[in-house]
Amino acid sequence: MGGDAAATVDARTLKDWLHDGEEIALLDVREHGQYGESHLFYGIPLPYSRLELDVPRLVPRAATRVVVYDDGLLGVAGRAAERLAGLGYANVSVLNQGTLGWQRAGYELFAGVNVPSKAFGELAELHFHTPRLQAEQVAAMIASGEDFVLLDGRPFGEYRKTTIPGSMCCPNGELAYRVEAIVKDPRTPIVVHCAGRTRSIIGAQTLIDFGVPNPVYALENGTQGWHLADFALERGATRRYPGMPESSDLAAQRSRAHGIAAGQGVRFVDDDEVGRWLADESRTTYLCDVRTPEEFAAGSLPGAASAPGGQLLQATDQWVAVRNARIVLIDGEGVRAPIIATWLARMGHDACVLRDGIASRVRAPVRPAALAPIDAVQVSELAKLLDRKGATVLDLRAGMAYRKAHIPGSLWSIRPRLEALRDRLKGRVVLVADEPGIAQIAAQDLARSGTASVAMLAGGLAAWESAGHPVEATPGAPSDAECIDYLFFVHDRHDGNKDAARRYLAWETGLVSQLDRRELDAFRLRGRDAAA
Repeated sequence: MGGDAAATVDARTLKDWLHDGEEIALLDVREHGQYGESHLFYGIPLPYSRLELDVPRLVPRAATRVVVYDDGLLGVAGRAAERLAGLGYANVSVLNQGTLGWQRAGYELFAGVNVPSKAFGELAELHFHTPRLQAEQVAAMIASGEDFVLLDGRPFGEYRKTTIPGSMCCPNGELAYRVEAIVKDPRTPIVVHCAGRTRSIIGAQTLIDFGVPNPVYALENGTQGWHLADFALERGATRRYPGMPESSDLAAQRSRAHGIAAGQGVRFVDDDEVGRWLADESRTTYLCDVRTPEEFAAGSLPGAASAPGGQLLQATDQWVAVRNARIVLIDGEGVRAPIIATWLARMGHDACVLRDGIASRVRAPVRPAALAPIDAVQVSELAKLLDRKGATVLDLRAGMAYRKAHIPGSLWSIRPRLEALRDRLKGRVVLVADEPGIAQIAAQDLARSGTASVAMLAGGLAAWESAGHPVEATPGAPSDAECIDYLFFVHDRHDGNKDAARRYLAWETGLVSQLDRRELDAFRLRGRDAAA
């Protein structure tokens, strides 16, 4: 690969860095399935296959202290460090021996995804004693015709796949803002659920914190608990929260939300202060729009990220990679951002609310991904090349997608494993990808290894199929072991696999016992919360 070797850091030093109060981005550069099997508590998933695409938004400040790691054997961490240096990141280290070295030093490794957020959910339930109902209790309420409201706190896409029969989709970030439009009678019980535990707990506690007069409960273990109790799930549901009624007392809602946030120490900041933060090259500031994706698409502040509030809490590591950075939240009405900021502060983040929301003048700088151009091959041209055996098709899509359908004779690979295919790449190499950037960064690696003629298929597999060309399926290829981009135990629980659901719930409830004292102390469930 060339270049100087990256600096290394040992496990004990890294452990101190993670708790020294300074900014640090700890990046796990293995693929999603490898990451999900075993990673550090604060490890941020940034697969090498997406490195140049995602690092500008995850680590927007090039001077940030960055540590990358793999399992200590793959060698991908060194390659990632070299690429980061080439992108201008000047303070990059590699964890010596990766996860192996971390474990040998006596530190814990974690399975699964979004671990800090999920561990926090378990701690929040213990701290607040959030009321909960079991699946059998809710089923009895449904069977008896009891008047209650069942809300699914997940995004609409997850809700449509499977939900509890009769529930309405209202993502957690919308609950406090929308509840008065959904539940008219203050005596009507409200039950919040998700697929497992975290969003059920956070959603129910959000409504309790917000002071709704209704009895509020979390459905224990969500749709998985429902399925394990042998109750049928609903698929394809379309019920969604209504818009805000004109009679809604927004001023009262805003006052309550601001009071809750202020009680947790959340700051409300103006345009000038946030503008200075965004221009500050010594500290990282994230600007997150917590409204719905539809609202964001209709217009937001330049440079803001769409981070729907419930998901920002559920999967904070998908938006925020730098520990101890500032997180500035925006909304359009002054209710959602303070509520989400309150939870982020409890999680240990420095979260603030931009006072003017989307009416602000703030502009966040955007670092574009550093991608080299790549030639595009049209479907008709590729078909001719294949007829003449003048091309090799290299499919870079997800392994499970390749199993279902791909161009006959194409090879499957993922960026960390391209080197192993070098001797099989004959003629013009045509890349198939779901987004051009994946093909562009893979092409850069192929060029470095000596593959001269590389292009991507314009329109990807969808264009090939639309033109009437055949595809083939290979249910066993790539093998499970080769599908390093897929975490089986997380996904199988949604496919009717009860054993997978049991393992997942046991994993989720067991997270707190894995935390050490410094990890526990990083959360801020104390102070005024103790009276909740």
